[in-house]
Amino acid sequence: MSASQLTATQADLREQYQKLIEAGLALDLTRGKPSPEQLDLSADLLSLPGADVYRDASGTDCRNYGGLTGLPELREIFGELLGVPADNLLAGGNASLEYMHDLVIFGLLHGTPDSATPWAHGPIKFLCPSPGYDRHFSIAESYGIEMIAVPMNPDGPDVAVCAELVAADPQIKGIWCVPTYSNPTGATYSDEVARALVSLPAAAPDFRIFWDNAYAVHTLLEAPPEPIDILGLAADAGHPNRVYLFASTSKITFAGAGVAFFGSSAENLAWYQRHAGVKTIGPDKLNQLRHLRFFGDANGVREHMAKHRALLLPKFALVMEILSDRLGDAKVASWTDPEGGYFVSLDVVDGTARRVIELAKEAGISLTGAGSAFPYKSDPEDRNIRLAPTFPGIEELRSAMDGVATCVLLAAADKLLAEQI
Repeated sequence: MSASQLTATQADLREQYQKLIEAGLALDLTRGKPSPEQLDLSADLLSLPGADVYRDASGTDCRNYGGLTGLPELREIFGELLGVPADNLLAGGNASLEYMHDLVIFGLLHGTPDSATPWAHGPIKFLCPSPGYDRHFSIAESYGIEMIAVPMNPDGPDVAVCAELVAADPQIKGIWCVPTYSNPTGATYSDEVARALVSLPAAAPDFRIFWDNAYAVHTLLEAPPEPIDILGLAADAGHPNRVYLFASTSKITFAGAGVAFFGSSAENLAWYQRHAGVKTIGPDKLNQLRHLRFFGDANGVREHMAKHRALLLPKFALVMEILSDRLGDAKVASWTDPEGGYFVSLDVVDGTARRVIELAKEAGISLTGAGSAFPYKSDPEDRNIRLAPTFPGIEELRSAMDGVATCVLLAAADKLLAEQI
């Protein structure tokens, strides 16, 4: 495109953008939250387990103290969905992030079953497949853990890069992983990548894989991928304690009142419970019982997730439609077309992501902060934007995405024209 053509395009886009500002929008695509309609799917939870229903199958009175392991029947249900034996799975409170946080803290203060030396006795580092989940990175950053970005491929992190780093540096103690419909790219780890990660020769004897399977059942297809038996693979590779597995019902039932799960080896679970028992007597077993009664079995969870899928499919289809219609011919952006999860990862012209987000904010459209999907909030190419289309209504989403497309085009035109002058 010539400079004169680009100038004309820029003028047209500025006119579109001015109309966007004048529309007085107040739209939010920042976080992957369930919509009110999705939360309504679980409304029956509010009347469960019932006034006279407070015992589990073994007769335990769920109103009383005790039990760091969680209800056995609920662990059976989610063990089936996650590919984890129920004996290797704990059911806890609302937030799987709390499990992750505590495991980092316990490692810092106490070491692990594979090394009695507390991590805090020396500098430590975590590998961070990027783009990745900002809250993982926040845990590491808040405790001074050095973060090393590693590239993400469609089938998971670049194993060759991970292998070289982990083998050479005993300060590398962990890697963050979202193996199914990864946040934000939507990538699902292959069996080959999973097998390679658990088999990596590591300089640190207590290298840990934080396997956050947050979207294990959150598919936009007829069925999610079969869960990888990551604990079994790790044991077969001679590293039975390497994996910490996490999941929760946060985007299945109520985001603020669900049940979290932690899976690992028997030795790791005993170690965790020994330290966790100092801070708590046990989780909310009545909430676990209400979830057990609500689902009944693993098929109950699958049927429930099909209802979520029916609500989410039109939203993701709309995002794909607008991105394709508005940006496809311009060749100034690329994006993921996820098969599940909660996000679309949008890559714009290098050096313009921050500007796109600023333009959107000025027009009343809130997007996740620039660089949020990278360690230290630093996107080296300033190109990635995470889109969260789940919460807004369909017409709000249409307005927001059309506005985002205008901002992407305007930022690209401004940059390209500046480079020609």
